[in-house]
Amino acid sequence: YPDLWPINFTKFDETILNRLTLPEDQLLSFKFNDADILLMDETRNPTLSYKDRASFLVALKAKELGIKEISAASTGNAGSSLAGICARLGLTSHIFVPSSIPTAKRIQVQSYGANIYLVDGSYDDAFDLCLEVSNEKKWYNRNTAYNPLTIEGKKSAVYDILISSKGKLPDTIFIPVGDGVIISGIYKGFYDLKKLGWIEEIPKLIAVQAEGSNALFRYLETGKFEFKPAETIADSICAGAPRNLYMAADAVKSTNGKAISVSDDEILSAQKIIANQFGILAEPSSAATFAGYLELSEANEIAPEEKVLLLITGNGLKDTTAMEQWNKIPQAHSYLEWKDIFSIK
Repeated sequence: YPDLWPINFTKFDETILNRLTLPEDQLLSFKFNDADILLMDETRNPTLSYKDRASFLVALKAKELGIKEISAASTGNAGSSLAGICARLGLTSHIFVPSSIPTAKRIQVQSYGANIYLVDGSYDDAFDLCLEVSNEKKWYNRNTAYNPLTIEGKKSAVYDILISSKGKLPDTIFIPVGDGVIISGIYKGFYDLKKLGWIEEIPKLIAVQAEGSNALFRYLETGKFEFKPAETIADSICAGAPRNLYMAADAVKSTNGKAISVSDDEILSAQKIIANQFGILAEPSSAATFAGYLELSEANEIAPEEKVLLLITGNGLKDTTAMEQWNKIPQAHSYLEWKDIFSIK
């Protein structure tokens, strides 16, 4: 739906747009404990994460405006996404990341030829530094929540859900939340469709956060924002000062949804189930949605007939360190020892 984005797509020929295509059908149906659930599998996107949806739009807007250099602060996925998309479009990227970034994500950013700046501090520090340097250098800034096109780009999943479900939308959607832009984009997409008269109701949105980075959860509980340093194995949703906190909170409240806070242990357990039973390698932030689903299911807060969708936003190969915690290296044996183990003479 090109008319639903603030960009003139007629300025780009087909060869450019073909470089930015997503997998055709990302909505997958599974059974779990006799319940039907849908998984929106974003792990197969060009740079293996949901962030490509925002990076596409930001990079195209830069080309439309004749801008050559784009910057972004990231915990990893937004940075690798922008770096990869810029490489496809012949643009220069500048990526600011905390030094704690998973090795796989750092290598991905660098492999795309980006200029990478490791910040000895938190994601919030990287975000602020990126803003200051970009302003000084006159780089086009993609920072999540700062650039409104990130929300516009991330709403595109809603149109894919509408098409893939043939208009039979889920009742409830579980969304991982860090800065709060994905859930805001999802809400914006459904809001647009409702305004157009294409849908009657917006699904209930469930924001899932890690216990060590749950500013939105605490804000919805108390009505106050209190900064706390964030620390969680789910690096993609690790944000002590969510830049889109209030819009994300509005998305939850406007849909009669709720926020859930899950532990790192619950996230790792959910990651294992998703891989073992659904064949999808989801990074910890994505697995958080399944952990949240399990929590509400066990509390009997999901009706048997309720159609549920889990947003899987990033590939587990981007952070193999997390999976090492539940994938111990098996013992090696010699050829003859294996024959003996298998009772082969």
